[in-house]
Parts: sequence; structure tokens; C-alpha cells
Amino acid sequence: MTLTLKQLTKTFQGAAALNAVTLTVGAGERVALLGHNGAGKSTMMKIILGLIPFDSGEVAVMGAAPGSAEARAQVAYLPENVAFHPALTGLEQMRTYLRLRGEDPTGAMALLERVGLHGAARRRIGTYSKGMRQRVGLAQALIGRPKLLVLDEPTSGLDPVSRRDFYALLDGLAADGASILLSSHALTEVEARTDRILILSKGHLVAQGTLADLRRKAALPVALHVLPRPGTEAQVAAALTGARPEGPVLTMICTQAEKLATLARITALGDQICDLDVLPPSLEDIYSHFSQRDGQ
Repeated sequence: MTLTLKQLTKTFQGAAALNAVTLTVGAGERVALLGHNGAGKSTMMKIILGLIPFDSGEVAVMGAAPGSAEARAQVAYLPENVAFHPALTGLEQMRTYLRLRGEDPTGAMALLERVGLHGAARRRIGTYSKGMRQRVGLAQALIGRPKLLVLDEPTSGLDPVSRRDFYALLDGLAADGASILLSSHALTEVEARTDRILILSKGHLVAQGTLADLRRKAALPVALHVLPRPGTEAQVAAALTGARPEGPVLTMICTQAEKLATLARITALGDQICDLDVLPPSLEDIYSHFSQRDGQ
């Protein structure tokens, strides 16, 4: 495993920031770490990076202790708000980072090209937008081909196209075997672009698994939107007892266990149905469910 945490516990002045957290991240996995402010995400990341000690439990980063030379050589970090010297150009900044890492500085332009900044490489960073500075941060995180990337709100300040390109880059890194632990509040983004989801609440790991796993565990209702063919509205409404009209659409709510039977009822109406949409619980719904449950 790239990353292993066992019964990880950390307290600050008697209050538990992390309480017996156990998880793993495998090679090539894209894992989203979700949680409200104060849930323990930043504390976990700082421990993984070796920036702060932990009270009890075990942490292994590529089989090594967090913060050790062996671990640091294989881990990269991108914070939410990156800062660079405004007088340096993007190219100069990357050359500096490469030299600090003992790498060939001539590779700076290739790294900037990977994050879409080759056209602005010779501009001063002081003229960059926040999104451009974030991409410089991602470029420096890629130095040395890290095995584990720890990303804290990495798409902060990026426009929609840049966000899409960013996740495409992560897909490529994961395909090459890099592990990615990504903290984000942008739930609609991570819903489709991560392999597994971890939900922290008040220092507890309250849920983990694929999106499909979490949907099964949460057992939240499914919505079905049925559009009758014009002229058949009354017949369809009569056949689908319990359906709620919302304009021309009929909305049915059922449990996960009832979904197939409900779909069979709808499809049995044949050409009386013009269209059908199935809306499973979103990641936002699932996140709210597990977070609220822990808070009760």
C-alpha cells in the first residue's frame, strides 16, 4: 500500500482531532477526503506529510515513517493557497524548485506545459491569476514523479475548463501508478473523478468506499422522473399511484430495494411513457447523511 493509517489518534488540548482512524490508499488510487471545516482533514494531511506528530496508532507512507527522507522523496503536497515570489517568472520559479530537489532545471518548461502554462512561462508570477498560481503549485508537486500526491482543495481558483484539465492530468498520473489523496468541498467534481471516498466527521472516519458502496450503506431514496406522452397524463398518473405531479413530469420516490420493481411498473406502460430519468442520491446527499448521523 502507498499509504496506511491504523487507529490514528491525535488530540489538541484534550480534544480529539482524529479518533482511531484506519484507512489505506493503494497504488494508482484516486481517493477523495471529505469533511466539514474542523473534521480533521488538515490534521490528517499534516501527519501524513510528517509536519506534526500523532499521539497513537500507526502511519506508513510507502512503507516508511511520515516525514522521513524516504517518505518525503516520494510524496508531493499541494496546499489550497500557494504562494510564490511575484518577481520571478513561472519558468524561473520551476527551475529553482528543480534545483532544490536535485533535478535537472532544463525540465522546467515540460512541467509547465503539463499544467497548461507554457504560454505564460516567461511572465512574472505577480501577473498570474489565482488559478494560474495554483497550476504552478501543481507543476512543482509533479517534480520527481511522486508516488503519493496529497492535494488540499487543489481546484480552488480554477475555471471550469482548467478544472477539467486538472482532473484529466490526475487521471493520467493515477494510470501511471501514482496514488492521489484529494481533499475537496467541490463534491460534484470528485463524484465522477475519484475511485473511493472517505468521509470524516468530528475526527471519526464515518464512511468509506466507492460511490456505489456509500449509496448502498446510506440507503437514501431514489427519485424517478416520468414524462408521460401527451394525451396519456391521466392514465399514467392513475397507474403510478403515489406519483407526485411537478408540471408535466410525475415524480416517484422509492427505496434502493424498490428501484427495480418501480422501474418495471413504469416500463410496463410502454408507449404511454415519453421519457424517464432515474436520479440516485448525489454525493452531496450521501455526505450530508453520514455527517449528520455522526453529529446526532
